[in-house]
Amino acid sequence: MNTVILEVRTLADTLLDATRAMKSGRAEREARIGFATPELLWQVLTAKRWELLKAMCGAGAMPIREAARRVGRDVKAVHSDVVALLDAGVLVRAAEGGVVFPFDSVKVEFMLEAA
Repeated sequence: MNTVILEVRTLADTLLDATRAMKSGRAEREARIGFATPELLWQVLTAKRWELLKAMCGAGAMPIREAARRVGRDVKAVHSDVVALLDAGVLVRAAEGGVVFPFDSVKVEFMLEAA
């Protein structure tokens, strides 16, 4: 299964893990996209964008107009959401045109700790 993990972690922690993986030669089985704070994660991953990802999951490349049709929303609004998800690395542009959510599943990880 091709999974993406959306997580809250510092850039330093992400770089440290990447360095360790390169030195050990082990490959990650899951893609990871890190956000500096939970607030930033939720700013990018809104309810409407989550709905869009669910509609695109496993569907392959599609034009934005088709994505909008699947979620029953205005093309212009979906376009704005697609741009935000492209910028975050969650969606990618398809070689044949359109956009694709290249994962079969999504896992969101963050921890809330007492101050």
